[in-house]
Amino acid sequence: MSNYDVKDMKLADGGRLRIDWAEREMPVLRQIKERFTKERPLKGFRISACLHVTTETANLMKTLQAGGADVMITASNPLSTQDDVAASLVSHDEIPVFAIKGEENVTYYKHIHAVLDHKPQFTMDDGADLVSVLHKDRRELLDGVIAGTEETTTGVIRLHAMAADKALNYPIIAINDALTKHLFDNRYGTGQSTLDGIIRATNVLLAGKVFVVAGYGWCGRGLASRARGMGSEVVVTEVDPLKALEAVMDGFRVMKMEDAAKIGDIFVTLTGDINVVDKHHFELMKDGAIVANSGHFNVEINIPALEKMAVSKRLVRPFVEEYKTKDGRRIHILGEGRLINLAAAEGHPASVMDMSFANQALSLEYLVKNSDKLENRVYSVPEEIDKNIAKLKLAAMNVSIDTLSNEQVKYLGSWEEGT
Repeated sequence: MSNYDVKDMKLADGGRLRIDWAEREMPVLRQIKERFTKERPLKGFRISACLHVTTETANLMKTLQAGGADVMITASNPLSTQDDVAASLVSHDEIPVFAIKGEENVTYYKHIHAVLDHKPQFTMDDGADLVSVLHKDRRELLDGVIAGTEETTTGVIRLHAMAADKALNYPIIAINDALTKHLFDNRYGTGQSTLDGIIRATNVLLAGKVFVVAGYGWCGRGLASRARGMGSEVVVTEVDPLKALEAVMDGFRVMKMEDAAKIGDIFVTLTGDINVVDKHHFELMKDGAIVANSGHFNVEINIPALEKMAVSKRLVRPFVEEYKTKDGRRIHILGEGRLINLAAAEGHPASVMDMSFANQALSLEYLVKNSDKLENRVYSVPEEIDKNIAKLKLAAMNVSIDTLSNEQVKYLGSWEEGT
């Protein structure tokens, strides 16, 4: 195989061991793979994926390949690739991979174009960069694309904007809308893996720190809960009054970022928006402040503004850049402001990605069967897929639940009976 671009093929054997380790924690995807191997529902279809190249993603790619798909993958973030995994997919599974951890933006987009050269019939995206490039720069390929999926909140937001502008040329299922995705992946996965990335990068003690969480969506909820569990005093900043009220009722302090900036020790953004931590916030931060991002793109922290403020900059630890201001304060940016859980750690645990990627695999199968009935807009994961994944996960965990009796079903469907 010559059609790939990875860091070092000598890493392949180590990558295979880690992929196999992750598979043990992915029983739902494993069951889907077994069925796909027998039924081959994706046979003959070309799929181009732009996802984080991790051990969990590798198991998704192997599942799609088992279903008969012709798969290629590139990274959805320059810092999220696990180079040993990329090498293993090429060496052991003959899946073309275009991804190198730490690649420059030019290489990042070159790799996106490489998987688009595959002339995909289906796209799998995480952040909508692949879809964006396809619609802006590779429009000659659009007629051949049947449908696609999108993994994360940020990408779903972009796709809804495209659909509203009538710019989206094919139907896409928003995997993030599935309850078995955002309730678990975002809350438990992001909550744990973000702390993992911060601790690996800094080795700081979280207990006793003022930990500022920007955004109280599902990711923010998960992180706030985990940071409190580690002994931090958690402050939440929000623009949505309902989410802010929920954070207050959950027992967190809620305030404006400009007030939080004065007292925070650690700041993490999880909003999907731009310049959440801005110049005037940096001006208020204490010496030694640590700033990280766990949203998809590296725009949530205004690093260019900090660059202009700083009189010096140095890498003090891997993934920790120290910016020194004129008044002598030191502000630390983790992982270049990119996803800290993937830049400095391994991303979400496999057990939660099991459900997210089960949604990907089954939604793709659904699109193969039903794309001709769909319009060029964003769809949620069908409810029956979502519930089926939950059932499979419970079964794998040896958890049993009740079922409604005929009497209960009848009661719930009636209106005559009251008190």
